[in-house]
Amino acid sequence: MVGGAYAPDIRTVHVPTFTTDSYRRGFELQLTEAVQKQIQQRTPYRLTKGAGADTRLTGHIVEIRKDVLTENRYDDPRELQLSLAVEVRWEDLRSGRVLASQQVPLGTNTVQLIANADFAPELGHSLATATQDAVDQLARQVVGLMETPW
Repeated sequence: MVGGAYAPDIRTVHVPTFTTDSYRRGFELQLTEAVQKQIQQRTPYRLTKGAGADTRLTGHIVEIRKDVLTENRYDDPRELQLSLAVEVRWEDLRSGRVLASQQVPLGTNTVQLIANADFAPELGHSLATATQDAVDQLARQVVGLMETPW
């Protein structure tokens, strides 16, 4: 690859807490923190607060869904799947230009910016471990949008 994977004219990014309309609380905080960590680990950008930033990355959790994949003979869930879908928008605060925007409905034919994590309570897996897996996967996808296109 010629040049870097990230825009050289951008130095700072502000990532406010993601939002959600879901009654399941805590996902927005966990996802925001995961995205911020990914930015710090994978990009040359520095996190800053508010108006002093070159850019702002905002996100809204569109849907949080927990589905039963298999049940035992007593109709107890044996394997479940947690799905998260998110809308993200990355804008340049200096020019007002949108650098990247992705709106993702949760559907069977859409895979971008949707994270799924399976878990089996009988094997010691929990909703907490599945949530962390899905959030980490989604954070990597969100930060991947920040790479400059070829």
